[in-house]
Amino acid sequence: MRRPRVVIVGGGFAGYRAARVLGRMARGRAEIVLLNPTDYFLYLPLLPQVAAGILEARRVTVSLTGTLRGVRLVLGEAEGVDLDERVVRYVGPEGDRGSLPYDRLVLAAGSVNKLLPIPGVAEHAHGFRGLPEALYLRDHVIRQIELAAGAGDPAERAARCTFVVVGAGYTGTEVAAQGQLLTDALVRRHPLPHGTRPRWMLLDIAERVLPELDERMSRTADRVLRERGVDVRMGTSVKEATGRGVLLTDGGSVDTRTLVWCVGVRPDPLAESLGLPLERGRLLVEPTLQVPGRPEVFACGDAAAVPDLDQPGSYTPMTAQHAWRQGKVAARNVAASLGEGEPRPYRHRDLGFVVDLGGAQAAANPLGVPLSGPPAGLVTRGYHLAAMPGNRVRVAADWLLDAVLPRQGVQLGLVRSWSVPLDTASPELARVPDPARQPSAESGRQSSAESGRQAPAEAGRQAPAEAGGSGPGPDALDADHPAPGPVRRTDAPDDPS
Repeated sequence: MRRPRVVIVGGGFAGYRAARVLGRMARGRAEIVLLNPTDYFLYLPLLPQVAAGILEARRVTVSLTGTLRGVRLVLGEAEGVDLDERVVRYVGPEGDRGSLPYDRLVLAAGSVNKLLPIPGVAEHAHGFRGLPEALYLRDHVIRQIELAAGAGDPAERAARCTFVVVGAGYTGTEVAAQGQLLTDALVRRHPLPHGTRPRWMLLDIAERVLPELDERMSRTADRVLRERGVDVRMGTSVKEATGRGVLLTDGGSVDTRTLVWCVGVRPDPLAESLGLPLERGRLLVEPTLQVPGRPEVFACGDAAAVPDLDQPGSYTPMTAQHAWRQGKVAARNVAASLGEGEPRPYRHRDLGFVVDLGGAQAAANPLGVPLSGPPAGLVTRGYHLAAMPGNRVRVAADWLLDAVLPRQGVQLGLVRSWSVPLDTASPELARVPDPARQPSAESGRQSSAESGRQAPAEAGRQAPAEAGGSGPGPDALDADHPAPGPVRRTDAPDDPS
């Protein structure tokens, strides 16, 4: 007798938890297949510390094959789902296509960078949703400080030392906080000419930092950032981005070579491609996380609009806490649909929030108790260690080493600007050129065709904004070799950026 097959699309917080719980519950009675572009689960909350050089990149990744017993991993990106035939079609990492028939489907595709129709942003900004983007940002920041040290023009030196972060939510606040500490550490060891100091700016149209959290946490974060020297501007955002700087909505302008886009996330385009009812791009589901009319399909995490039973008429927000818990409920309800146990609705209770501001500073409200300073820092790091499904000792060791040793301010050169475009359906993967499709010497001045990174799955899921434009990126050095892929950029694959 054939075992039922459960296919889980996405290995983020929701997908990883669903696979882990199902693998334990199935005990060989069902085949569990996880489709994911990478072979690791990424612990996103610690990504700013990777960009700041505190944590080594592998510390925030947890092996899927090493931690998910009874689960078969298939590397690839979902290209589409045939709901009638019950088949998931995908594209592998080397461009090969495949399909996965299923008896039960768990959609946990997650989210991608949220875009706004602002001129120049898609071409000149970089997001912060995946490991490649964090590695790129770290190299880029170090490079700008090093280039500023050798610049003879004071205006150029100031522009290279100015870093603009748009979005004062969790990610943007932590990136700005950690980034200021990183650049301060760099210039302490190698001072810049004429007393130039790095300048970080945090912009948001909201009235306060961390607008989605308690006001006390917002005030703590705002105070720490300003005391550290971050230029916090609320009620202000970017009106236009160019290769040399940004125009602001308040009428001002800022010369910069760095624009980090942290305005939020949008559901993975896969959800919209299914032709099912949506709520702001998320799949509408029942409290049991089943898709109405498709009892064999479950959705959770950022891809699902899950009813908030404690607040009728609203949906749970797109946070890691909800995704992690929904993954567990989805797994149990999938098992119930296969005859083991009873289905249960998704309910939640907020345990509080933590925001790491770098060093010993943090803002936290565990179980509603507001904390700041070193106590909040201890709670924050303790929470992350408890929440991580692996690598706890290595993470703690990196924190200890960072506390007693200077950071290593060197570029690794692993990720280039053109390989991490803002508008991509797969921020967890860096775009790579396809050697077989690179332009010849005669046509080398023209944009190349679709690269191997932009697999057919991504080609069919691009948002309209990805038509892109031309013009030098923030660190463009050679405009003669546009990057491969649908976002036409002018920083070359072989340049030192």
